[in-house]
Amino acid sequence: MATAVTTEPERRVDLTPQATLPPPERRETVFEIRGLTARYGGVPAISNVSMEIYENLVTAVIGPSGCGKSTFIRCLNRMNDLVPAFRAEGEILYHGLDLHGPGIDPVAVRRRIGMVFQKPNPFPKSIYDNVAFGLRALGMKDGLDARVEHALTQAALWDEVKGRLKMSALELSGGQQQRLCIARAIAVEPDVVLLDEPASALDPIATSSIEDLMHELKRDYTFVIVTHNMQQAARVADMTAFFSLSPAGEDGRRSGMLVEYDATQKIFTTPADRRTEDYVTGRFG
Repeated sequence: MATAVTTEPERRVDLTPQATLPPPERRETVFEIRGLTARYGGVPAISNVSMEIYENLVTAVIGPSGCGKSTFIRCLNRMNDLVPAFRAEGEILYHGLDLHGPGIDPVAVRRRIGMVFQKPNPFPKSIYDNVAFGLRALGMKDGLDARVEHALTQAALWDEVKGRLKMSALELSGGQQQRLCIARAIAVEPDVVLLDEPASALDPIATSSIEDLMHELKRDYTFVIVTHNMQQAARVADMTAFFSLSPAGEDGRRSGMLVEYDATQKIFTTPADRRTEDYVTGRFG
């Protein structure tokens, strides 16, 4: 008697229609990454990554755990420089400027390229002081009240907190705290905002608020988001980069590598690489 064989259904990603993606010739390049290899203590976390990131678009970075997604985006604002054993090779050009060139101030880089982390990390200060912190540190004190209000308004938080700005930020809900962190990041008027799994600790309603916020704010900012949630990548991203792990070397070690980078709809519907197809349909990773 024949034995029935059951297979796990493929994972399907519903694509929310994105605004029309500008053709390549009309995209403004913010980052040009050339042959980027990043190492911790001599061990490569990512190897030979080359790609361009475009202005006023949301770029998602997806891939299995351990493939270097967070390492990659932390290279874009030199956050990895704070790790003593970290070394980078290759080039990261930001509007044509080599971010690792002589005379480049990492603090100035991080002012232009802000970051929001996986878990909300408000300072143990008032809501107002959280948003004003970077402004004060950078000497941007003119019209401070108006700047704080503008950032909170952009982060879709002003109406919820305008009557309690002196309240501790730690009393906000998780979703509100994450929007506060976004307000803090954009208050200093960056060019780019990096988000490292910004909704992984949030409930679906708060996650939806963060996604809606990115749609609104990409008119003014360029976003790069790391996410394990492919539904989220499909909903929010214009471009998607799929990272995976290289084959093991002689020492058995593997490093992260860029497999495919294209318009999000193409990545999820007609990927060019079988490894991408296997990942987005759930056969791998």
